[in-house]
Amino acid sequence: MTDRRQFLRLGMTGLVLAGIPMGCARLSRPRKSEELLFSAADTVHGEHTLIGLNREGHLKARITVADRCHGGCQRPNAQEVLLFARRPGRHFYVIDLARGQLAATVEAISDHHFYGHGTFSPDGRYLYATENHAPSGEGFIGIYDALKGYRRTGQLAAGGIGPHELRMHPDGNTLVVALGGIQTHPDYRRIKLNLDTMAPALLLINRHTGEILQRHRPSHHQLSCRHLDISPGGIVIAGYQFQGPQWQTPPLIARLDTTNGEFGELDLGHELQPCLNNYIASIAVHPQLPLTAITAPRGNKLLVINHHNGKLARSVDLTDCAGVMVAGEDGFLVTTGSGTVQRLPADLSQLMQLQAMDLHWDNHLTAVTSL
Repeated sequence: MTDRRQFLRLGMTGLVLAGIPMGCARLSRPRKSEELLFSAADTVHGEHTLIGLNREGHLKARITVADRCHGGCQRPNAQEVLLFARRPGRHFYVIDLARGQLAATVEAISDHHFYGHGTFSPDGRYLYATENHAPSGEGFIGIYDALKGYRRTGQLAAGGIGPHELRMHPDGNTLVVALGGIQTHPDYRRIKLNLDTMAPALLLINRHTGEILQRHRPSHHQLSCRHLDISPGGIVIAGYQFQGPQWQTPPLIARLDTTNGEFGELDLGHELQPCLNNYIASIAVHPQLPLTAITAPRGNKLLVINHHNGKLARSVDLTDCAGVMVAGEDGFLVTTGSGTVQRLPADLSQLMQLQAMDLHWDNHLTAVTSL
């Protein structure tokens, strides 16, 4: 592991010493249909970067950007992956996988900022990004046309304040939106302005008409619904971040069956629930297995649940666990704030460390297929 870590550090330094312009660090040529992961990360010196690794943990890309970034998404049927500036950021970055460089930086429209997440229409033409209109505090979903250089062509009302992560439903017509309910303003950075009047929700929105098809409210108005993923069969697992008193330990994970509207919150028991420290970060639903991996970095826990029945399958101690993503038949990959990349196999047997880097990973991983 020491040799591999030293190799990565030398490789990352080499990208800088080779004189590659900022934001244009080259990808090594991937083999056909190589599976990659991308994540935002900050260096120990505070530099904001976008990192690409393969599933074995080997470095494939390092691109320096101006913003600390958060979530990402791959454009379907294209060699592009997008990463979004962290709230209240005003940019998202388009990476051209074929050329191995930053292709575009897109800025939010006046008085808007991004919430760090987006998703594409199934054909890859339209990007849907969660946004805040700062003067009113209202949330919107901006619509961007990828065929027109990601020009913003419209918006949908997000049904409230603070839309955060969103995913495309398997039906291709419905957006699944985590509405956090927290009002912020760029002038005050990340200060939360409305904790007493929060109205979070888990929403289903028709992407063509903007109609809210389903609205499901958490059991407490200060359970900010922030992150989610969805199975091919339409089961949504969502994670909360509780904004109330720390001595309270409400449920932090919700399950929604979108086929029948059945919504509930998972009971993890009086021993495990307080250990999560009222904060869920990242969620990855396995498309082939009935398993969902969930990170709780403030509680140093990696959870795996059976999303068919809502039961806990495994709880693993992992300090400052951050992003998590599906790694096919290999199970799940998970990063930590201390710079490690770990694999949890599909049988949930034991974590295996793949890599350690001098980085602080963000709380999200984006799965990418290089065509």
